[in-house]
Amino acid sequence: MKDLAFLEKQLNIYFKNKELLTQAFVHRSYINEHPEFSLAHNERLEFLGDAVLEIIVTEYLFLNYPRTPEGTLTNWRASIVNAKMLARVASEIDLDSYLYLSRGEKKDVFSKARQYITANAMEALIGAIYLDQGLEIVRKFITQFIIAKLAYIIENQLYVDPKSRFQEKAQEYLKMTPIYKVLSEIGPDHAKDFIVGLYLGKDMIAQGQGSSKQEAQVEAARQGLRTKGWGEKLLEEV
Repeated sequence: MKDLAFLEKQLNIYFKNKELLTQAFVHRSYINEHPEFSLAHNERLEFLGDAVLEIIVTEYLFLNYPRTPEGTLTNWRASIVNAKMLARVASEIDLDSYLYLSRGEKKDVFSKARQYITANAMEALIGAIYLDQGLEIVRKFITQFIIAKLAYIIENQLYVDPKSRFQEKAQEYLKMTPIYKVLSEIGPDHAKDFIVGLYLGKDMIAQGQGSSKQEAQVEAARQGLRTKGWGEKLLEEV
């Protein structure tokens, strides 16, 4: 586990309350293994950070895109503050190296559960910065590390829901509506993964995996959009 002083130097944010910074990285699993630990887990800070992140991103979009309709702004915001993007930013600043985790969680490095843990730690860090440093410092942090991703999101249309895009293409070119079927469920009830198939008629176009049926459907649609030639292939068979 890296010394949090490295993170303070990297972010150029030096906490008055060092325990607040530490708590941002304490996962519930660590407390379960170390009940004598002096600090609580980070879920309350995560709750606060989530709200701070949303209001700052919302304010930025509202002020900087005065002609953009509400629906588009909502999609942009969702793409910036979702767990996948937060986990990506957390990876870029190596938040994983500062996490207090149980022995089991430490081994589970590349799982989706670990992605969520690091995304939640990012929100907890935002909450800690807000409490310790105030609104302007946390706004600067969010702008530098998270809102900076907006141009990439817009350029690559990452804000468009893959299921909606796939359905539009399927109906436009084939006059067909995609169907999603659960192919299998993996793992225990508390950590289940779903594998979903995306079908056009009898043809399975792609598969997706996720920790919920909805997440697996979105991933299947995303993979379907990347599958070259599916439209041409099916047009020949219609």
